[in-house]
Formats: sequence, C-alpha cells, structure tokens
Amino acid sequence: MFRKILIANRGEIALRVICACKELGIRTVAVYSEADRHSLHVRFADEAVCIGPAKSSRSYLDIPAVISAAEITNVDAIHPGYGFLSENADFAEICELSNIRFIGPPPDVTRLMGVKDKARAAMAAAGVPTLPGSEGVLSRVEEALEVANHIGYPVILKASAGGGGRGMRIVREPEELPAQFTQAQQEALAAFSCADVYLEKYIPAPRHIEFQILADTHGNVEVFTERECSIQRRHQKLIEESPSPRVSTALRLQMCQKLREAMRAVGYTNAGTVEFLMDEKGDLYFIEVNARIQVEHPITEVVSGIDLVKGQIMMAAGLPLSHVIPKSPLHPRGHAIECRINAEHPETFAPSPGRITAFNLPGGPGIRVDTAAYAGAVVPPYYDSLIAKLISSGRSRAEAIARMSRALEMFVVEGIHTSIPLHQKILNDPDFIAGKFDTTFINRFLAANNRPATPPE
Repeated sequence: MFRKILIANRGEIALRVICACKELGIRTVAVYSEADRHSLHVRFADEAVCIGPAKSSRSYLDIPAVISAAEITNVDAIHPGYGFLSENADFAEICELSNIRFIGPPPDVTRLMGVKDKARAAMAAAGVPTLPGSEGVLSRVEEALEVANHIGYPVILKASAGGGGRGMRIVREPEELPAQFTQAQQEALAAFSCADVYLEKYIPAPRHIEFQILADTHGNVEVFTERECSIQRRHQKLIEESPSPRVSTALRLQMCQKLREAMRAVGYTNAGTVEFLMDEKGDLYFIEVNARIQVEHPITEVVSGIDLVKGQIMMAAGLPLSHVIPKSPLHPRGHAIECRINAEHPETFAPSPGRITAFNLPGGPGIRVDTAAYAGAVVPPYYDSLIAKLISSGRSRAEAIARMSRALEMFVVEGIHTSIPLHQKILNDPDFIAGKFDTTFINRFLAANNRPATPPE
C-alpha cells in the first residue's frame, strides 16, 4: 500500500480523497492555489504546498508545479480527482516517468478514451451498441453529407477530442450541414486544439444513462448499477440518481456483461464511467468513457456499499478487485439521488462567488453531504461553481425524493446565491416524481415556470 499520496485537486473531491486516505492509513499532501489558502483540504491534509496563483492554468493545471510538489514531499502516488489533470494522458505518463503512481487508467487507455471516435470504434468492436455514424473523423464536408444521407437526418457533429457540449452541432436538413460542419471544426479547434469531428445519428430527446466500472490490474472488472443523469442544463448535470427509473433488470444485466468484456478488451484499469444515450424505445447507445472518478460517484457508493475512492487507491497499489468488492455481482440496495449545489443564481444561473456568512448542513436518516464549504469560507470566482453534493437515499425512489426535499429545505447557505431553490422546484415537479423525463426536461421545466430556457443547440 502507498505511504503518502498527493491530491492534485481542490474543493470537495480533494477532501473526499483525504477521507479515503485517512481510513487506509495513508498520509496526504494537498496542493493549493493562493485563492485556496484557507480551504479545508489544505487544513486536513498532513502536508500542503502552494503551487501558484489563483488562475488554474498557473496552479492546478501546471504540471511542472504539481510534479515538483510531489517530488519535494516524496509521495508514492498522485490522485487527480475529477477535472483539471484527471484525464490528461501526458500528465499520467509524466507521473510514471517520475516514479510516481498515477491513480487512474494507464496513459495509453486514457488517450484512446479521450479521442471520441476511436473510443466509439473500440466499444463497437467489443460488442457495445453504438449509434449509426461515420467510422472515423471526417476531413471533408462531402464525406459528412454522404454519411448523413445514408443514416438519415437529424444527425449530430461531434468534436473527436471534445466534451461538455463543445464542438457539437445538430443538423436537421442537408442544406444546413456545410455551415455546421465548418462551425463544429472551428469550435473544436478553439476548445481542444484539434479540429477533428465525426458524425452520428441524433436522438432528439434521449435519456442519459451511465455505468460505473472498477477494474484491477489482474483482469477483473466490476460494473455497477447504472446512474440516470438526464436532468442537465447545457450538458452539465444537475441531478443524478441510481438506479434509473427506466432501466430494466434484464437490460442492466445485459449491459453489465457487455461492459465487462469491453473493458477487458481495451485493457482498462482503475475507475471509469461509460456513458450512453437511451432512445424512446429504451435502447442504449454508447457516447463516451470518462477515464476518472465522476462527480456523481456518491450515489453509486450509497446503493452498492462500496467506497469507490478507496477502491481506486487499492487497485492502483496492485491489490485485486476482491479486496474492494468482497462479493460479486453487486445488486442495488434501495435508491439514491444527488443534487449538485452550485454557487449560482437559481433564476439567471449567473455565478455567485463571495463569502458564505451562514452554513447549516442537513442531516437525519439517508442524508450525506460532500462539501468543502463552511461558514466564513470564500467561494472564489476562478473555478467550477460546485460547492456541495447533497445525497439522499431510501428504500424506494419515493423515499429518496422525500428525504431530498426535506434536506434541501434544511440546507442553509447565506451570503451567496445557490441552486437550492431550483432543486426544490424540480423535486416537486410531477414529471420528475413520475420518472418521466429526458435530457430536454430542463428546457420544458424552465418554460413552464416562465423562466428563460437554455438556448437551442
């Protein structure tokens, strides 16, 4: 087992990794920017190193600074959390070259998963269902027109190196495609320094379903009960739950078996999430693999009883999956929901940085809060607006919703605006309560509540 781990991240996920390390008896090193000097992950780590000014490009994304901090503190491994350097294959490679274990997939697998068209091809070769589309990147608009005419409109153009909705363009008619193709390439180049795009059949109102995986270095793979992440705005998730109200037991078992085989085939190790779109018929189609721990991992921990972060660390240290999961296959225990509490105005979605003047966490049966916020803390304007993850669980989905509603009412954050009022309204929406929603839900919800909807793609 590792003796000391550096956490190359901040906020609640850095604190979450520290918790796992403390339970495993591993010392921790926090890195922080000047803006995070008084953060809780700095306070609770065994050691802390300032790696630069507030701007992430000069601190949390500064690979030489992170590696230097790791070397001067003599750590055995680095946990990247999510975001920042977590899916940077070059960083993972530099860690290994520096004789520091990177807690995540190997660099070559991360590179493969990071190129969306190649990941899609790898999954298709392993028998995972994919949407009809181009076999690789498209260099000319004529190629795109040929593929689109073959599979039928509407189609969607996607950046090969993309994510977060950038470099994506929906095309409903042939005459739209040339202009949209050029725009998708330009946006992809600006966002990812790579203009490559590919094309898929577009599903107008899909559900977003994902499967958590853990894989050790001995060829063992576990696939967990799916998460439903359809409540999202501009491709950013707001509410997640597990299991999905739409996935049957038969479909779950089928996909788990396919993904075990696929992950072994590509040589995947450590934690990851395989994301799918579900069409109106209930069929699943592969989107991408996120080669890291996800923001929404707590709901999987709740319904499985498995500590995923400890699992990441143990498998990176070479332990087999049986040390993480004593009994397989896993079966879901009850239901869990997560609300992402963001520092933003609930009506306008404008960021709301500033000092938290009062902070009260909800408690009671079935409630968990992952946060690094506290009364007196300053939410800086430089990073993601997530300040807390509120997780509820119950024996049924109805009980989990009831507990979440109660917890949102008792969650007090003053001094800044938060998304809590928005979550409260969504939790009371009849379609949400009935499980009748897809990725277009938030636009319909905002329109019904006389609020500006998300602009169309």
